Amino acid sequence: MTSLTLFTPSGVLANAQPLQRAAKRLGQLGFEVSVDANALAKHQRFAGEDAARLEALHRVADAAPSVALATRGGYGLTRLLDQIDWGRIARSVEHGTRWVGYSDLTALQNGFIARHKGLSMWAGPLACDDFGRSEAEGGIDEVTRDCFTEAMSGALEAVGFRETSGFREPTGGFDGLEARGRLWGGNLTVLCSLLGTAHWPKVKGGILFLEDVNEHPYRVERQLLQLQQAGVIDAQAAVLLGDFSGAAKSPLDRGYGIKDAVGALRSRTKTPLLTGLPFGHVRTKVCLPIGATVELYVQGREAIIGWQSDARLAHGAHHHHEHGDHHHH
Repeated sequence: MTSLTLFTPSGVLANAQPLQRAAKRLGQLGFEVSVDANALAKHQRFAGEDAARLEALHRVADAAPSVALATRGGYGLTRLLDQIDWGRIARSVEHGTRWVGYSDLTALQNGFIARHKGLSMWAGPLACDDFGRSEAEGGIDEVTRDCFTEAMSGALEAVGFRETSGFREPTGGFDGLEARGRLWGGNLTVLCSLLGTAHWPKVKGGILFLEDVNEHPYRVERQLLQLQQAGVIDAQAAVLLGDFSGAAKSPLDRGYGIKDAVGALRSRTKTPLLTGLPFGHVRTKVCLPIGATVELYVQGREAIIGWQSDARLAHGAHHHHEHGDHHHH
């Protein structure tokens, strides 16, 4: 069975029910679930004091389960970044641990890939948000569930999406676009908070993906332009935009919205900006390997992101090994 540990590295879990539901459902999906001892700890808005959350992170790394799935995001990993023993995290990844989450986990994921080329984590669901919802709240999203189980089995090697219409793309859109590079990014606000720190991945020619929630479009625009003015956007092979929803409209907008924010960035960079990535604070989300080298292909409005799955890598290594033996004889 695939071992899966639930841990809470950031914000406090207000109550235990969603965690219990998530643990049960993940068990039904065939995972051998364990819950970290500190998962329900409470200190102010955090899941325990900083030292306790840091210990939990290292404890999970040392145990090296097949899957380390965060229960929720919120805020809190920023406080730990300077104290994390990244070598311990790297050993777990080399051992096969898939660290999964989004939102505040963006800090851990990018801090990690900033230090370790060739290793990756997973942008994907959070236990309570995605597996802990009651049936009355809509239960589990099937695409999210299936994408997660496939990614965790090592079999997922591509995700596809359709570009959102209505955004002012260049004439002809991005039909025929092909790009290859290191995948990175995540939550826009959390990512911007890493700029200029030791936790910033200096990725050039990469594929950057971004999402955010409850940020007014002008705030999204300001952060996108910060990345562009810092030279980050122009240095990428492509940028993929996920969901940016949840903010209340302002009477001052006068028709301004997220499309205009994207337009403002498009007019300032030659880097292709694709919209419609099914990722963010939404029910349906794919899993993406942060830090892995991926290939992006666009045909018409259909985009596909592909990578070498664990299964293929293992098979390739095995195949190569056999070939070597054969050659040796």
